Amino acid sequence: MKKQTILVTGAAGFLASHLCDALLSEGHSVIGVDNLSTGNMANLRHLSGEARFSFQEADICATFDPGPVEYVFNFASPASPVDYARLGVETLMVGSVGTTNTLETARKYNAKYLHASTSECYGDPEVHPQPESYWGRVNPIGPRSVYDEAKRFSEAMIMAYHRYYGVDTRMVRIFNTYGPRLQANDGRVVSNLMMQALRGEDLTIYGTGSQTRSFCYVSDLIEGILRLSRSEEHLPVNIGNPEEWTILECARQVLEVTGSKSRITFAPLPQDDPTQRKPDIAKAKKLLGWEPRVSLREGLVLSLPYFEGCIQASSR
Repeated sequence: MKKQTILVTGAAGFLASHLCDALLSEGHSVIGVDNLSTGNMANLRHLSGEARFSFQEADICATFDPGPVEYVFNFASPASPVDYARLGVETLMVGSVGTTNTLETARKYNAKYLHASTSECYGDPEVHPQPESYWGRVNPIGPRSVYDEAKRFSEAMIMAYHRYYGVDTRMVRIFNTYGPRLQANDGRVVSNLMMQALRGEDLTIYGTGSQTRSFCYVSDLIEGILRLSRSEEHLPVNIGNPEEWTILECARQVLEVTGSKSRITFAPLPQDDPTQRKPDIAKAKKLLGWEPRVSLREGLVLSLPYFEGCIQASSR
């Protein structure tokens, strides 16, 4: 495989930092960019002595030029409910202005382009499981709309750059992913439950806990993204784990893995919270030869030392 110079935006975030590791392990040179509004430099600390990795603290909504690159992976965006509730306008800006700027970079340097989109494009779906052909059911003015519509706009802009300017683009629709480097306080299911269990606090379940999610371990997700990056597919591809769990079942798995004696308590369901989420990955299987290998229990066991470290760090 030809070694490339690759731009990764949102590089200090959960997924993009793992992506940087994977690209470097393949021998590429990586330029990481992040404005650190939600990213954490601790996720990149282990790369400080890596000659093929450089980092720029920059906002992709402003004019920036990383220099010649051969591939752009655009992962810049607040992605957790806590973050995009706090940074609503910034989330919309990075999905519109930021995405356009990164597309301009790809256009300028004739680089390939891969965008991190989301299962939130499907909203609270009426089709189950969700195939890429489903257009979604999104509330465009609800509290989650800043994230959902930012990502949907990004997809529209990416297809426009592909159709009108010939930019060689790809889009991955990412379903719930977890693992080491997931922010401990980001409001997502696994991080919330793991941290509460390890602290001995009650596990908070929103609604009845009957709503479902499909949890993909981070190494599986990154493998799917790398395979997509080498394909010629320009339309969205779902990457996620099709094994469906209720939130209540997930909480019980967390209690087993952590050995916690915490109780499960219930709180009101947030507005527009999806009742079902499960990817149809037939396209990824056929096109990329990809499917996840790590079960939820295995992934929680692999994640446990990281969350234990978060607890230790917070108690210092």
